[in-house]
Amino acid sequence: MLTETLGHPLHLAQTNHSRSRRGTIRGLHFADTPPGQAKYVYCSSGSMIDIVVDVRVGSPTFGRWDSVRLDTVDYRAIYVAEGIAHGFVALEDDTAMTYLCSTGYNPGGEHGITPFDESLDLPWPTAFEHVLSEKDRNAPSLAEAEKAGILPKYEDCLAHYEALRTAAG
Repeated sequence: MLTETLGHPLHLAQTNHSRSRRGTIRGLHFADTPPGQAKYVYCSSGSMIDIVVDVRVGSPTFGRWDSVRLDTVDYRAIYVAEGIAHGFVALEDDTAMTYLCSTGYNPGGEHGITPFDESLDLPWPTAFEHVLSEKDRNAPSLAEAEKAGILPKYEDCLAHYEALRTAAG
């Protein structure tokens, strides 16, 4: 079903698993595209709010976001395409998130934007203190990342998606 929807299979190169305490925010992360990094994300324990942001420069939905609650009640999962930023917040202690990645870890090609970018106005819960890594706390805003030239370009992402579909034959 995922292959039919995407027009290509999700080839897996790496599986990541993280455990977070309540209030931990991870992200917003994205990778240079191509090759980018697609992710299939689900919550295997606890609950979280998962957020995706279109950071593809030139996209008609650039800067827009969507969110979904992932938990062990409804067992939803999301697919995050290459060129889309991803982040989440744990809603309870011992929240475990698993994501299947299309490419392996590439520290030189991975980037982030601050989850507290005022221009995005993301729906982070305010009922508890937020915990962030130093890297996420010091990440640039969307505008700063665009000015620095680190955001993926929409046309490059479209070409990459088409190459994946063509290779799938």
